[in-house]
Parts: sequence; structure tokens; C-alpha cells
Amino acid sequence: MPYTTHTQQAIPSSSVDEQTLAQAELYTHLETQAEAVAPTQDPLTSRDRRIIGEIIEVEPESVRTIWIEGGITVWVQLVEGGRLPFERDWFATRVAEVKATLPETPLERNERLSEELEKACAVFGLYHGEVDWLSFSTKLYQDGRFVGFVGCNQQEWYARPRQYGVNRVAPSAEQVIALLGVRAAVAA
Repeated sequence: MPYTTHTQQAIPSSSVDEQTLAQAELYTHLETQAEAVAPTQDPLTSRDRRIIGEIIEVEPESVRTIWIEGGITVWVQLVEGGRLPFERDWFATRVAEVKATLPETPLERNERLSEELEKACAVFGLYHGEVDWLSFSTKLYQDGRFVGFVGCNQQEWYARPRQYGVNRVAPSAEQVIALLGVRAAVAA
């Protein structure tokens, strides 16, 4: 009985390289398209990156992302590739230590104050004009009517009902808006 023997032919290495390059190009194209359709939000703030960079002694811009695996290991993914594992409790302790000593940048301060102001405006049904980012101050409006000025200096919120006059101060944006006599918005 005759037997047929099949042999596998070797693929030239140049075609393997071309295929690998083509596959990588396709993946890059797909990632670009997916990002255009549904952009991913970066879970790390610039402050988070500064803290992580301080802990692992790298530039903050080189930190891509961070995640916890199995509730035990914290992984830090770097932009240029590579991952660094850390024990979760040790990493959490270091984050707390660095956070306590790392000064807030002006941008981080403005982002924090802006977020607090947005939440307070939502409570009272207000909107604000353009923010003066240097002094962090703005005008507040309700139903098209001017309500007053609000701002923050040296970690203290202030408000006044007119252009000139005495500032009323409070520890939070919500409390200082209430000092203007504005009542919280009632859900319809």
C-alpha cells in the first residue's frame, strides 16, 4: 500500500516580518479608530502621576496607568512599556506619605476649586460666568439674573452680592453661596 508523506514548507522569514508589521499596523489602526469613537478617560490625574512618580522615582509623564491584581499587588504600567509590581499595603502607605508632603500645583488647585464650585452651583440651580483662573473668581447667575461674585483665596471661599463691598467668607463653596441668600434648588 503506497504511503504519502507530507512535509511542511518553511515560510520565508521576510514574509513573517512583513506579516508581523502588517498585524501591528492593523492593531494600531483599530486602537485609533476605537479611541475616536469612544475615547477612554484617563483614570489618573496629573497629581496621581506626580505621587506615583515620586514613589517609584520616575518622571510623572512616564506613568501610563495603575491597577491592583488579586487585592494584593499594585502594578504600575509605564508609557515606554514595562510594569512594576508593589505590595499593596506598602504602596498605600507610601501614597499617604507622599500625598501629605507634595504641594498642590496651581492647575491642581484650580481643578479642585472648579469641581467644588460646579457641585455647589448644581445644588442651588446656578451657573457661572467665565472663571478668572488667576484669582479663581467668577460671577454667579440664576435664571439669567446676577446673584453675586464668588471666589477662593488662600483656601477660603468668599462671596459678595455686588461688585464692591464686604466679602463674606466660608470654608466651602456651598456655604459661601448660601451666604448670598440663595436657596437650594428644589427638584420638580
